[in-house]
Amino acid sequence: MRLTLAAVGRWKRGPLPELFEDYRKRLAWPLALKQVSARKPLEGDQLKAHEAELLRAALPEQATLVALDAGGTELSSRAFADRLGAWEDHGVGEVAFAIGGAEGLDSGLLQRADLKLSLGAMTWPHMLVRVLLAEQLYRAQAIRQGHPYHK
Repeated sequence: MRLTLAAVGRWKRGPLPELFEDYRKRLAWPLALKQVSARKPLEGDQLKAHEAELLRAALPEQATLVALDAGGTELSSRAFADRLGAWEDHGVGEVAFAIGGAEGLDSGLLQRADLKLSLGAMTWPHMLVRVLLAEQLYRAQAIRQGHPYHK
């Protein structure tokens, strides 16, 4: 199963890209990071709609889509591993994760999502969410393999 993470915004210098790469290298599933940036001076719903267009273009067409959204379903690490495992076991070839910008994701993209996923009630910087997601993907892999990392 291939994984794609499409996110609004581009890395800046600092420890986050290195930490993301560390988790990505540990994954048996290939994980592609596609970063998009809105270049138009838009705000509110217009900005979200434009970012959604950019994200859609970055997402594989037939992928199962997981939209990260504060109003989404909260899953434990084990439940997340089970969901990924079920998709893999049922022949899903590609899972894509969409992370919006500061305004969140456009409603059209949220409606298209197969799963709306929340990382909890706290607000996280969207650059840090990439790292948190990569860690949870690695944790899911460890859970499925019975590796002690999850303990």
